[in-house]
Amino acid sequence: MRLLLVRHGQTPSNVDFLLDTAVPGPGLTELGERQAAALPAALAGEDIEAVYASTLVRTRLTAAPLAAARGLEVIVRDGIREVSAGDLEMVPGDSGFGELYMRTVFAWAGGDTGLRMPGGENGAEALARYDAVVAEAADSGAGTVALVSHGAAIRMWTAARADNVDVPFAAARPLGNTGVVVLEGSPSDGWKALTWQGAAVVPAGAGESGPAGQPVDAAG
Repeated sequence: MRLLLVRHGQTPSNVDFLLDTAVPGPGLTELGERQAAALPAALAGEDIEAVYASTLVRTRLTAAPLAAARGLEVIVRDGIREVSAGDLEMVPGDSGFGELYMRTVFAWAGGDTGLRMPGGENGAEALARYDAVVAEAADSGAGTVALVSHGAAIRMWTAARADNVDVPFAAARPLGNTGVVVLEGSPSDGWKALTWQGAAVVPAGAGESGPAGQPVDAAG
């Protein structure tokens, strides 16, 4: 299966650098609406057969133009919502608390899944809910599926599940609004990341030593 993990469009909380993870969350800014409207053209080369979104308003608004362009209904699932910030909800993401949030997320991706976000979920819970939606999409029989989700959740899940992406790679590459990670594989056979926000990801060992995956365009 070909899996497209799409971050939502810009929100007011993104503009203000806030850790805004609770349901239902804010809608999109004017720029976010334009980003969502541009998704169908940006993904025109993909034969998308199903579109999923999380339970947060911003993902459903982002997914709507893409689904409409393909004649599909948006399938809403809580499992692909953002990693809950717990006690860190609405703190500035560029603060020490924001760093704690991301350190926790990437610790999960690195295998420390028992670690708990202060006042929130642990890594085992976060990965299990995301895995469940990916498994549902795989079981649907669709060849290509778009999951409109959230930046930290996408980076965490990809670093944990893609064979050629590790934590340093994902940690060094934030996803912009409507940025896309493209993977191929299945829950049983594993996953390989093909592109990360437009830059090709090469297999581990296919170049200089370092992160398990490297973009062909190092500036990407």
